[in-house]
Amino acid sequence: MHIKRIFSVIIMFILIFNSLMCFADSKFDIQAKSAILIDALSGKVIYEKNPHEKLAPASITKIMVLLLAMEALESNKIKLDDEVIISSNASSMGGSQIYLEEGEQQTVEDLIKSICLRSANDAAVALGEHIAGSEEIFIEMMNNKAKELGMEDTSFKNITGLDEEGHYTSAYDVSIMSKELLKHKKIHQWLTLWMSSIKVGKEKDVIQNLVNTNRLIHDYKGANGIKTGFTRKAGYCLSASATRGNLTLISVVMGCKNSSIRFRESKKLLDYGFANYQSIILAKKGTVVGKIPIQKGKVESVEVVVESDLNYLAKKGSSINIEKEVILPSYINAPVSKDSKVGEIIYKVGEKEIGRVNLIIKEDINKASVKDSIRKIFRTMLGTI
Repeated sequence: MHIKRIFSVIIMFILIFNSLMCFADSKFDIQAKSAILIDALSGKVIYEKNPHEKLAPASITKIMVLLLAMEALESNKIKLDDEVIISSNASSMGGSQIYLEEGEQQTVEDLIKSICLRSANDAAVALGEHIAGSEEIFIEMMNNKAKELGMEDTSFKNITGLDEEGHYTSAYDVSIMSKELLKHKKIHQWLTLWMSSIKVGKEKDVIQNLVNTNRLIHDYKGANGIKTGFTRKAGYCLSASATRGNLTLISVVMGCKNSSIRFRESKKLLDYGFANYQSIILAKKGTVVGKIPIQKGKVESVEVVVESDLNYLAKKGSSINIEKEVILPSYINAPVSKDSKVGEIIYKVGEKEIGRVNLIIKEDINKASVKDSIRKIFRTMLGTI
């Protein structure tokens, strides 16, 4: 009997230990129809649940509107202080809005702010019309950009995200456009605003107080975006981003039953990512790697620098031996333009490549003239005397 009791206790401990191990290793479930968690720099997926299910996206549609607006600003197609005349079409939008009047004028900056904080449908349509000339052309731009980004689960039928047959996207695709939006530094000044206000109406006699619909901006450490959404068909949706140290994460939840759940599950995803992963800096943009000789150029050598940042997502506590291989020619011939690729660095863990980054030159290198060549000969001769 005594031996049987000891044996039973041992079995019990084994079962408890195994159940704890299974819990530790298993992925938790997220209360949403679809969800994803990615590293914002590499795009590596950390967690997913039905990531490619095509669902109504509600106002997270406007992430694409903001992305196209940032591109238009950076290409100087539009300016922040542009005065946008509000059309009858824009002013008639239902749902979330700032109650713009037909014929009133608003700046591009205030329209962007209204989209980021209140998710205003009228502001989104007015901005789209200003960028493209019409709502229809802007929707075409949205779909073209989606194709360019590889968003294969997406079809946009409107600018606002209001429910419409054939208007859908997936958590995976939302993470792609969210990642792309965060690359534009300017957008962060509006995504991270908690409260603001604008004046509306032809006489600018009404003040609209704006509070960010993404409450994580207020109560989650490191939160810096991105966009909420809700319709009856879509349920409660949220694409959220946060940065801690070198690591920026993007979580997407779609089809949650209520607003509290979308924020709770987004926090759960972000907490999981920050607790278990780290971002290792492999290369920093602008870092000087060395010099490369120039043949037939006005100068004898030029500095070679890293073209862009490169990070590697790794599990915390894991032992990683990262090796790098710098590939550069022994020389380059002039002329050569600034920012031209002259080599690259390849990073590996064992035999597996984990990333590569281009090496470029910092300045234009002109071809040497006859006079330059004679001077170089004389300098060489004097150096040997």
